[in-house]
Amino acid sequence: MAIASSPQSRQSRASLLDGLDPEQRAAAAAPRGPVCVLAGAGTGKTRTITHRIAHLVQSGHVAAGQVLAVTFTTRAAGEMRTRLRGLGVDAAQALTFHAAARRQLRYFWPRVVGDRPWDLIDNKFRLVAQAAQRVRLSTETEVLRDLASEIEWSKASLVSPDDYPSVAARMQRDTPAPVAQVAEVYRWYEELKTNAQVLDFDDLLLQTTAVLERHEAVATEFRDRYRCFVVDEYQDVTPLQQRLLDAWLGGRDDLTVVGDANQTIYSFGGASPKSLLEFTRRFPEATVVRLERDYRSTPQVVALANRVIGAARGRPAGSRLKLIGQRPEGPEPRFAEYEDEAAEASAVARRVRELLDADVPASEIAVLFRVNAQSEAYEQALTEAGIPYLVRGGERFFQRTEVRQAMAALRTASMEPTSLELVTAVRSVLARVGLTEQPPSGGAAKERWDALLALVELAEELAAAVEDADLPRFVAELEQRAAAQHPPTVEGVTLASLHAAKGLEWDAVFLVGLSEGTMPILHADGDDAAIEEERRLFYVGVTRAREHLSLSWSLSRGQGRGRNRRRSRFLYGLIPEDHPAARIARSQQSAKPGSNVARCRLCGGPLVQTMEVKLGRCGKCPSTVDEDLLEKLKTWRGERSRELKVPAFVVFTDATLMAIAEQRPTDDGALVSISGIGATKLERFGAEVLDVVRSSMRS
Repeated sequence: MAIASSPQSRQSRASLLDGLDPEQRAAAAAPRGPVCVLAGAGTGKTRTITHRIAHLVQSGHVAAGQVLAVTFTTRAAGEMRTRLRGLGVDAAQALTFHAAARRQLRYFWPRVVGDRPWDLIDNKFRLVAQAAQRVRLSTETEVLRDLASEIEWSKASLVSPDDYPSVAARMQRDTPAPVAQVAEVYRWYEELKTNAQVLDFDDLLLQTTAVLERHEAVATEFRDRYRCFVVDEYQDVTPLQQRLLDAWLGGRDDLTVVGDANQTIYSFGGASPKSLLEFTRRFPEATVVRLERDYRSTPQVVALANRVIGAARGRPAGSRLKLIGQRPEGPEPRFAEYEDEAAEASAVARRVRELLDADVPASEIAVLFRVNAQSEAYEQALTEAGIPYLVRGGERFFQRTEVRQAMAALRTASMEPTSLELVTAVRSVLARVGLTEQPPSGGAAKERWDALLALVELAEELAAAVEDADLPRFVAELEQRAAAQHPPTVEGVTLASLHAAKGLEWDAVFLVGLSEGTMPILHADGDDAAIEEERRLFYVGVTRAREHLSLSWSLSRGQGRGRNRRRSRFLYGLIPEDHPAARIARSQQSAKPGSNVARCRLCGGPLVQTMEVKLGRCGKCPSTVDEDLLEKLKTWRGERSRELKVPAFVVFTDATLMAIAEQRPTDDGALVSISGIGATKLERFGAEVLDVVRSSMRS
């Protein structure tokens, strides 16, 4: 029941809501009970929910100490606490999910367990390594990293070791080992952890949930203590976090959630917008407010962001926010196409220098990329331009473990005579530390592979620039680069992956490397849900910019390597028709057959989308698929996947099988010409696939 308020307190509440726009005010002043705030990028969600908390407190609906607000990063929680203090609500709790659970578990542990609290481990690698050894799996760093990630996903998704094989197969998880072995590692990891009486970060949530669900007295005490709950970034909750939230609520409905399904980019870790999108189904009486006024970005940036997300497929109603720019007019976003990555990085460095000369602070400039291995070119270009930089959410290129190991191997090899030319020698050395002919499909192994490939590309650059360059010369070049790229930590331009940039903003943002295979990432191709998450990641990148936004891509990795890349599919429809980059695209599309532009095998038109290239035909031309052959290929794939104990898509994706069934190759040359079938797949499965094709043609 609300406490009666005086005219003075009513005036105070009114002044508290001053300065909020109509939608923010509606959310802040909504009556106690379930409230869902659908908040687009830059629409003032933190301001809105902190004012809501303050309004509820000042209205007498809840005491400040009875409020628990949770979010996903310590930075966001700290910002919320600062704003609440500024509104006179010091006693409200604003924490991450894990910090809140740790505090509660520490308090209730003696009562429910009865001995000293178990220690919390900061790094699970040692126990994962012990578990992997028992299953006779590799304990290389990237394998352990992927196994640890898979365990984290399982616990966040409430998947037990016993259930893991069936769930992983159903969800087509890209596993670091056969699912049965991953499940065994998971099982041993949990047993080793229990025997050592330690907890990992996921256990904080699991154990706190279990305590509240199983101990009524504890649950009653907690629920008497906390009456009002607020969840920020609700689109990112995992099933485990939702279950903990349900345990906190205990059937009550005094809950405010805020989120944006358009910014769901962590599904690989178990996050899902399902709870946000189904909030009104669970609470039919909930107040729903849509925040669409964007106070962060110029109308030009906002318009581009709307076009990016407007092209998304299958958008549920709760995600159809359309931002409305509130800032003064600004410059139009820039688009640029370059011959290779080095040219792109150099151009970005030049533009950064122009912005610095125009008094844009270095700390207000960011270069954002899809994968961490892309940072090296920009580290080098900024270093050569004398521009300080900081790498956020990762290590500088030459500090990475795999790069240090590779340089040590190259240094040793350089002391021995060799008749191999430079690039061949480098590839030979790096093969010993993990560089394979074909890239891994994803995860830490793919990041390691990308970093090693970047070293090969540096060798190619040196070989092209310096006649008779050898391995000792290359090692010296790498050591010079490494030394130059370790400046003292100072304010500088931010280099970050798109994932690491979530929740941040800058005056000027460069989105780089926007080519197919990188944005969207290669292993997302053929999976509609994965492609749409890549689109949302691109949208997050665009919405980080306040005023200056530059988007660029290159046509090849290095000089003289041929234009074997295409701009990202997400850029089509964004580039103005009169832009030089658009003219380049049109001239490429009108190129004659025989050029390096992929062409439809039916009508001869240019192929733009990755799926078109894979199938060898454009979307306008009818499918020539042999349905009987396609079924036989799927049957064969199912048998092979069971024999190998891997998900079916690891053998061949549906898109690759479709391409085979359409093109019906009868020899190795025709088979390997299909996108997605390289030397490794040909050697492993080629003869079998051709047998299936030939037998189908005879029948």
